[in-house]
Amino acid sequence: MPIAKAWSAALLGVDGRVIEIEADLGGGLSRVTLVGLPDAGLREAKDRVRSAVRNSGQPWPDGKVTLGLSPANLPKMGSAYDLGIAAAVLAASGAVPATRLLGTVLLGELALDGRIRPVRGVLPGLLAARAAGYGRAVVPADSLVEAALVDGIEVAGAPHLRDLVAWLTGETELVPPEPPAPASAPEVPDLADVVGQPEARWALEVAAAGGHHLLLTGPPGVGKTMLARRLPGLLPPLSSEESLEVTAVHSVDGSLSKASPLITVPPFVAPHYSISIAALIGGGSGIASPGAISRAHRGVLFLDEVCEFGAQCLESLRTVLEEGEVRIARVKGSITYPARFQLVLATNPCACAPPKDADCVCSPTARRRYLGRLSGPLLDRVDLRVRLRPLSAISAHDHGTAESSETVRERVLIARERARRRWREHGWLSNSDVPGPALRRQFALPADATVLLDRAMDRGALSGRGADRCLRIAWTLADLDGEARPGTEQVSSALAFRERVAA
Repeated sequence: MPIAKAWSAALLGVDGRVIEIEADLGGGLSRVTLVGLPDAGLREAKDRVRSAVRNSGQPWPDGKVTLGLSPANLPKMGSAYDLGIAAAVLAASGAVPATRLLGTVLLGELALDGRIRPVRGVLPGLLAARAAGYGRAVVPADSLVEAALVDGIEVAGAPHLRDLVAWLTGETELVPPEPPAPASAPEVPDLADVVGQPEARWALEVAAAGGHHLLLTGPPGVGKTMLARRLPGLLPPLSSEESLEVTAVHSVDGSLSKASPLITVPPFVAPHYSISIAALIGGGSGIASPGAISRAHRGVLFLDEVCEFGAQCLESLRTVLEEGEVRIARVKGSITYPARFQLVLATNPCACAPPKDADCVCSPTARRRYLGRLSGPLLDRVDLRVRLRPLSAISAHDHGTAESSETVRERVLIARERARRRWREHGWLSNSDVPGPALRRQFALPADATVLLDRAMDRGALSGRGADRCLRIAWTLADLDGEARPGTEQVSSALAFRERVAA
């Protein structure tokens, strides 16, 4: 009984796994059996592949065809296995030699006429193939730009199944990847566009320098959204490793640009307040797909009108903010997605939200109830809290020289470099990554510098987590001031950021 093998890749979150595809041709009635825990979409591959093979001028073998996907206990989803299944069947029937299939990973969905369509997750799939020792990959021609991002593996594109057959028989070569075009960074609005709000601008700079979370409170139209959208322009560009991390998440999500897939700028994600928990955190049937928090990995997650979000959505962020990843359990398996982002919250001070506080018609109880939608445990994880004041006629028409994003970004990069050198031997990249025990033991500050924190904790105004976050802010302020370590001034300023209430 003829047997042939081909290889493809399965996705488990943003991690890939090489899959062995076996095709066995036996006697009996003409039918196709697919085993190895396929989902509904993969079970339909039997009909897709058979039509594609026939419409590509190749005969489909008579009799029973058994297709096995190994490891058999690993759930397999999607249509990326079509190309590997077709190659295994053709090799088993003797239509093509199996020589070039050795050491080659095949990814692609087949149309009924034999065209090879792009699929999600090409980048993490090829990273897994490279790690497993495979030296060659064939992908859809439309996915070549994404596949070329992976070094150390030879990639080629096939627009049609006929092209793959011709390559396997040695008649022609596949499409090679073109030299990568310069990455086009998305345009980020300039901080100079924001009118007034010096305190909020300073808080934004501190947040960018230390990777801290931020809460902006104020009436409509004072610049909360404008400030949040300008935060990515203050952050340093992603490193090569971070770029691949972020690009892999967006590849699995299917939101990569075909022209320039590599993401080099911290992403900015701003979901609407009507978003569901599954769309925010990640979810879906079968194997969970990434949510908005994972698309914001290494970037900014902006929740505008945060008091309008559902309580369960907001509370689901609490563990993620501490751990930098989200674990989602479903029937077919548990998936971990990265979710290390900067959280920026924006809210009005009350439901009526007048331009001036004096015009508010809400009762004190109603104001407390509105802001009470932000629970204490969630607010305890927000480092910086800033109250924006209404614009006056003078400030609105003030055309003075406001600092641009480039000017502020230079200071941010200097502060980030100081922090990176300080924490380098411990593996931490920014002040927000430093765990609390290290701040209290290895890098403890003198008692006279932390006396204000001790008093705040004694009177119950500050939790242990809040004290750790104050210390992280103090280190960031010291980096911005060019100081070797925080002093009383930096600690008191950090505490003031925490004590600014949003009411």
